[in-house]
Amino acid sequence: MANLGKRVDIQSLLALGDDLIGVLKSQKDGDALMQSCEGAKMLRSFSRSDAREIHVSSQEYQEKISACKEKIYKGESETIADAELDRVQKDLEEELQNECLLRQELRKISDELDDLDRQRASIEERREIIKKKKKDMLRAQDLLSMCASVTNIIPSLDDQDKISGYIVDKNKKKVEKFEFEQTLSPYEVCNKLWKME
Repeated sequence: MANLGKRVDIQSLLALGDDLIGVLKSQKDGDALMQSCEGAKMLRSFSRSDAREIHVSSQEYQEKISACKEKIYKGESETIADAELDRVQKDLEEELQNECLLRQELRKISDELDDLDRQRASIEERREIIKKKKKDMLRAQDLLSMCASVTNIIPSLDDQDKISGYIVDKNKKKVEKFEFEQTLSPYEVCNKLWKME
């Protein structure tokens, strides 16, 4: 198919054809043409051989390029794995810090529980002391009541600097207050009390 974009000069084409016929008619030119054909065949053979070698080399280079791409992909994958490892390492460090904080809080809570246990033990000791004091007071009241009913004397325990109290006569419904200095001997106090009755 002729290229329509180019105009062929018919005269030039006919002149070229005439020259070609002239060359073919001459024996010398025929031998030269034969040699040219043989050279063209050899050139084609070398070209095909070179083309095969170039094709093989091209395939080898393509394989090397593919291997390089694979190495690059693996390298990128490892880089991603390194980034993931860094993230996991950071998460691990945060978890360790949280664990440390929780241990500190647990230690504080344990200390508070120990303190509360000590306080509870102290409170229980105080309760026992209060119970004992109440029991002792009840005994003292019973003893005081017994002394009051036997001796008709009720001592006043409010003022510890003096010996004081009341003498009660149930029959006469009379209450008499007494007060003595602590400098008196117990014998003198008893004698004065007996005389007051």
